Amino acid sequence: MKVLVVGNGGREHAIIWKLKQSVFIEEIYCAPGNGGIAAMAECVDIDVTDTKKLVRFALDHVIDLTIIGPELPLTLGIVDEFHKKQLNVFGPGKKAAALEGSKRFAKEFMKKYNIPTAKYQSFTKAKDAIHFIHSLDPPFVVKADGLAAGKGVMICQTRMEGIEAVERIMKKKEFGKSGKEVVIEEFLTGDEASILVITDGEDYLVLPPSQDHKAIFEGDEGPNTGGMGAYAPAPLITKKLLKTICGEIIEPSVRGIKQEKFLFRGVLYAGLMITKDGPKVLEYNCRFGDPETQAVLPLIKNDMAELMLMTAEGNLKNLKLDVYKKSAVCVVIASGGYPGDYEKDKEIFGLEKASKDTVVFHAGTKLKKGQVLTSGGRVLSVTCMDDDLEAAVKKVYRSVKNITFEGAYYRKDIAHRALKKKK
Repeated sequence: MKVLVVGNGGREHAIIWKLKQSVFIEEIYCAPGNGGIAAMAECVDIDVTDTKKLVRFALDHVIDLTIIGPELPLTLGIVDEFHKKQLNVFGPGKKAAALEGSKRFAKEFMKKYNIPTAKYQSFTKAKDAIHFIHSLDPPFVVKADGLAAGKGVMICQTRMEGIEAVERIMKKKEFGKSGKEVVIEEFLTGDEASILVITDGEDYLVLPPSQDHKAIFEGDEGPNTGGMGAYAPAPLITKKLLKTICGEIIEPSVRGIKQEKFLFRGVLYAGLMITKDGPKVLEYNCRFGDPETQAVLPLIKNDMAELMLMTAEGNLKNLKLDVYKKSAVCVVIASGGYPGDYEKDKEIFGLEKASKDTVVFHAGTKLKKGQVLTSGGRVLSVTCMDDDLEAAVKKVYRSVKNITFEGAYYRKDIAHRALKKKK
């Protein structure tokens, strides 16, 4: 097989790392790739949103399977264009990708198919949203309707914070067009978990449940990021709870996708809050999460190329998932100042010092004259696997300490919730 992976982050590096283990793979291309991916695949200088060039590349190079990593090209309809040319592609079509691209659309879908979620209202005018906020008892949540790289969700402890959030989103346009509409919803309390399922729109396979760490600072403090680390499987999700999640959330979601006649051959990601009243959906994503992928994929025994191709062809029914009985932990090393302003072009040292059973996935990196330099906010995702979670955590931080660059920052408490409950 010849495979094209679209994207340039840690998630795409993890997908390529897993594909490289396949007996079916002949060649892997990545558009546009990054400094770490370049060691595993041929990087192609095509932007993730340049659908015409990507389709042309797939045709010219006789690509057997294209895997779309990031959300933006999915919401722009890249999968539909590949299908028009009868090319195998892993990812949902434009209509289905709106489940991630519009929080209002996702909420309406959940309401229609009786999927448990927080109560909400959506607004297209700032004055109406602010008027609604005056009627609320804090805390509550204000969300930009569109894509905002994980940063468009604001938990508001006071009405004034809520008004400021609306003004940031709708008046100051901090998230551009993504803030044309806001969703205001009740604040749910509990523990968060991420459930990723691979689905061909008919059948689905549940991947090991994981837990992401969105906040920049330890103790889950500070502004949200794209994710500072993750671990899997999350012990919070017991077999009994997973059965409930599948029955109340995953199955009706897949059934809804089928009834709406959405083209969906990829990953459906349900971000959940496990409340005292049971699991509720915080959001849908329509692709592999980042950094959850870096913790989940190492646990999968299956040949990933076969699994993804069968999904793209709509033949998932005959496949079963095989998983290692281990724990995996991923720690993100970010540039100083992230998720705000940060500097680039810092040389990275110590990559060769990572232990043999550590995988370093590159996200915001580039190669220049033989040096690996920083080029983004989240720079590296360092992942380790071991027999239990505590051992995996100790192992990953030993490797993280060996990797340095000017201004490097990482959270020192990834998996703290699970470890605290264990004690």
